[in-house]
Amino acid sequence: MSKKKRERALADNEAKAVARMLRISPQKLNLLAQLIRGKKVATALADLEFSRKRIARDVRKCLESAIANAENNHDLDVDDLMVVEAHVGKALVLKRFTPRARGRAGQIFKPFANLTIVVREVEAQAQAS
Repeated sequence: MSKKKRERALADNEAKAVARMLRISPQKLNLLAQLIRGKKVATALADLEFSRKRIARDVRKCLESAIANAENNHDLDVDDLMVVEAHVGKALVLKRFTPRARGRAGQIFKPFANLTIVVREVEAQAQAS
């Protein structure tokens, strides 16, 4: 007797990808997540391609993974995909110390973040209006 298969959390026209332990603060990563949220995937990829931020490469990789999941696992049309969710979560924070004046120590935080991207297939007539 095995346990029952878990129901799919996303709708049938959605696919997602998660990038974990990205070495950037969640606040900075959220700037890029806002940049692509609500856009068509072609536009979002172009925006990330020409972004000057270092982490844009990792965000682009996660978005491409979500697109590949949609195409290969769920048989969705890549041209009709749209980024419906791009949310950032906290991961662990490494705490380090650096020497300061008069024998004191200054605390340095090295935060990590998680990124979840959900893409959805939208119909052609919905985009036109």
